[in-house]
Amino acid sequence: MAGKAGTRRGERVPAASLPVARVCVDVPLAHLDRPFDYQVSTEQDADAVPGCRVRVRFAGQLVDGYLLERAESSEYGRKLTFLDRVVSPEPVLSPEVAELARAVADRYAGSLIDVLRMAIPPRHARVEAKPSPEPAPVPVAPSDEGWARYPLGPRLLDALRSGRAARAVWQALPAEDWPARLAEAVASVASTGKGALVVVPDHRDLARLHEACAALVGEAGVVTLSADLGPSERYKRWLAVRRGSVRVVLGTRGASFAPVHDLGLVAVWDDGDDLHAEPRMPYPNVRDVLVQRSHLTGASFLVGGFARTAEAQLLVDSGWAHEVVAARDTLRSVAPRVAAVGDNDWQEVKDPAARSARLPSIAFDAARAALSADTPVLIQVPRRGYVPALACGQCRAPARCRRCAGPLALPGGTQDGAPRPAYCRWCGATEAAYRCPNCGSRRLRGQVIGARRTAEELGRAFSGVPVRTSGGDDVLSTVPGGRSLVVATPGAEPVAAGGYGAALLLDGWALLGRADLRASEEALRRWMTAAALVREAGRVVVIADSSLAPVQALVRWDPVWHARQELAARQELGFPPAVRMATVDGSRDALATVLDDLHLPPSGEVLGPVPLDEDRERALVRVARTEGRALAAILSEVQSVRSARKEPEAVRVKLDPLEVL
Repeated sequence: MAGKAGTRRGERVPAASLPVARVCVDVPLAHLDRPFDYQVSTEQDADAVPGCRVRVRFAGQLVDGYLLERAESSEYGRKLTFLDRVVSPEPVLSPEVAELARAVADRYAGSLIDVLRMAIPPRHARVEAKPSPEPAPVPVAPSDEGWARYPLGPRLLDALRSGRAARAVWQALPAEDWPARLAEAVASVASTGKGALVVVPDHRDLARLHEACAALVGEAGVVTLSADLGPSERYKRWLAVRRGSVRVVLGTRGASFAPVHDLGLVAVWDDGDDLHAEPRMPYPNVRDVLVQRSHLTGASFLVGGFARTAEAQLLVDSGWAHEVVAARDTLRSVAPRVAAVGDNDWQEVKDPAARSARLPSIAFDAARAALSADTPVLIQVPRRGYVPALACGQCRAPARCRRCAGPLALPGGTQDGAPRPAYCRWCGATEAAYRCPNCGSRRLRGQVIGARRTAEELGRAFSGVPVRTSGGDDVLSTVPGGRSLVVATPGAEPVAAGGYGAALLLDGWALLGRADLRASEEALRRWMTAAALVREAGRVVVIADSSLAPVQALVRWDPVWHARQELAARQELGFPPAVRMATVDGSRDALATVLDDLHLPPSGEVLGPVPLDEDRERALVRVARTEGRALAAILSEVQSVRSARKEPEAVRVKLDPLEVL
């Protein structure tokens, strides 16, 4: 029998209006990174809204997808397949997040679906069926008293309260209550009815920030999103944000894509922390995602920390952001007293072995003074498992390549009966006759000393004093005041009630000697984060050569100077963020094929390849920053071609990597 308009029973009829659905299909193939057109039936018309989840038939299989938009017609030129079904009419993909995901994918030579997997959590039907709570009332704007120590601080809050776009790089003072300052910025935006998004490195920072924001915005007006939530609870909170029930979102890395309505502020704390780097393709960094989001939405942008990265400094130097820093007089009044090995001649007179000792007398003196005042002492020890680059066996200066200043490594094995010579992990050049430029020694060494051994040694040295450890699987959030020794690995330093009386930063050579482009920047960031936990007039002792730039920056508490020096050095050597760089990893044959297919712009250059292990190699590809978009497009095209050819061997492409080794 025939149905309406001559159609047969059971035959689908296209929707009367906007019958074409453009769908992003969940297929992990680079050459399929584009929307595909499907037909919407009359039965699906009401539910098939832009942003909803759908199921479609693709290459003979049913796959998931997101409906990006509806259209009147298709340029496909053939009969379209109908959507298999609409999974849910809930519009989980907002136009703003879809635009952001596309921008991030293009910047990092990735695909849209890879970014959407990070942006949208898995569906839970029972959670989705329940309504979200009503929006919380608009909070009252806080005072700017907390920001008064920063000359531009009150002006920043005034811009947030008035709805003007502000972009700032904030340098927090030592012992600053940074969660309270961020909460005041968030509340200033929320008081106008707009949304705010703040991303922090880990759950300990998130707990402190949530407590501060809830006090100003109200518990119902703020929500946290992090990986440690269960899937159901995370989706419930995420839906509340998508439906406009919550204005303020706090979270870790994945929250940078949270679908906040009418976004007025995006902020990131401690942008140099490697937890802000996504370990899944296409490996975006939170800071760059939020910069893109600020640019697309016009929202204010704030990056804060005790230290400053070269990337944040570039935002200031380019004029895109203003810096919010305290006057030097204010800084000197609150900063702890920092001492380093070799600060003055009296140190060597008093302790001739200070430069070679792991815990010289100045460190013992600082610890004894703090314990005598009934305050805890923080001892920072590089994490077990750090693998430093080769260093001089006599003075411990990092061993560098004479050609490109890259870190040296030993390949192992022998050649003609002798050990193989060291080679550069950046350019691959060999160093057959290495000689230290500082002391002339030909010996190379590397050493790792962990927190547990340090705790045992200090327990014997300070008999009767409680010793606590924080790191690995047992990370402490807080410790009580009173005399104690707290041995922590970098990033696991707990907050002490009333602040620490002293901080000892041990084994500085292990942080500074890491085989990483950012070793100097990372060492200073780790030191300043620990030193910022020390109370005013407390003491900080860093066991590292006082002539080194990061040590000088710590002693003067001047991370801005160090960031400028670091950025200038990157510009001279041609490394990020002064240029756009990508690492390309793969087997020898696959990598050679990729490099042969690369057609780089005029400023393009390939370094390497160098071996990663027995089977894989790595090459560095760099271009001028102005040609960064072209590099991303070229690498994306290479991946698409390999995908279309069904090349059996995978090649990993990573733009603006945190590491280049």
